[in-house]
Amino acid sequence: MTSSYSGGGSANECVEVAHTADGGRAVRDSKDRAAGTQFHGPGEWAAFVAALKDGRFGG
Repeated sequence: MTSSYSGGGSANECVEVAHTADGGRAVRDSKDRAAGTQFHGPGEWAAFVAALKDGRFGG
Protein backbone atom coordinates (compact mmCIF):
# COMPACT_ATOMS: atom_id res chain seq x y z
CA MET A 1 0.00 0.00 0.00
CA THR A 2 1.32 3.46 -0.83
CA SER A 3 0.00 6.48 1.03
CA SER A 4 -1.40 9.29 -1.08
CA TYR A 5 -0.98 11.75 1.81
CA SER A 6 2.18 13.23 3.22
CA GLY A 7 1.86 15.62 6.14
CA GLY A 8 4.44 18.18 5.13
CA GLY A 9 8.01 18.16 3.99
CA SER A 10 9.08 17.57 0.45
CA ALA A 11 7.19 15.46 -2.06
CA ASN A 12 9.99 12.87 -1.86
CA GLU A 13 9.07 11.60 1.61
CA CYS A 14 6.92 8.57 0.79
CA VAL A 15 6.96 5.01 2.08
CA GLU A 16 5.25 1.79 1.06
CA VAL A 17 3.90 -0.53 3.74
CA ALA A 18 2.96 -4.17 3.17
CA HIS A 19 1.41 -6.72 5.54
CA THR A 20 3.59 -9.75 6.31
CA ALA A 21 2.37 -13.30 6.92
CA ASP A 22 3.04 -13.02 10.68
CA GLY A 23 0.93 -9.86 11.05
CA GLY A 24 3.88 -7.49 10.95
CA ARG A 25 4.77 -4.97 8.28
CA ALA A 26 7.43 -4.46 5.62
CA VAL A 27 8.35 -0.81 4.99
CA ARG A 28 10.41 0.71 2.17
CA ASP A 29 11.10 4.06 0.53
CA SER A 30 8.81 4.32 -2.50
CA LYS A 31 11.30 6.55 -4.32
CA ASP A 32 14.38 4.37 -3.60
CA ARG A 33 13.28 0.73 -3.50
CA ALA A 34 16.87 -0.45 -3.98
CA ALA A 35 17.72 0.95 -0.53
CA GLY A 36 16.12 -2.12 1.05
CA THR A 37 13.14 -3.04 3.16
CA GLN A 38 12.66 -2.88 6.92
CA PHE A 39 10.66 -5.69 8.53
CA HIS A 40 8.76 -5.13 11.78
CA GLY A 41 7.00 -7.84 13.78
CA PRO A 42 3.40 -7.41 14.97
CA GLY A 43 4.32 -6.17 18.46
CA GLU A 44 6.92 -3.75 17.18
CA TRP A 45 4.48 -2.37 14.60
CA ALA A 46 1.70 -2.01 17.21
CA ALA A 47 4.07 -0.07 19.49
CA PHE A 48 5.05 2.21 16.59
CA VAL A 49 1.41 2.93 15.70
CA ALA A 50 0.57 3.60 19.36
CA ALA A 51 3.49 6.06 19.58
CA LEU A 52 2.23 7.84 16.46
CA LYS A 53 -1.27 8.13 17.90
CA ASP A 54 0.14 9.45 21.19
CA GLY A 55 2.09 12.16 19.34
CA ARG A 56 5.48 10.92 20.54
CA PHE A 57 7.17 11.86 17.26
CA GLY A 58 6.69 15.60 17.54
CA GLY A 59 3.42 15.69 15.64
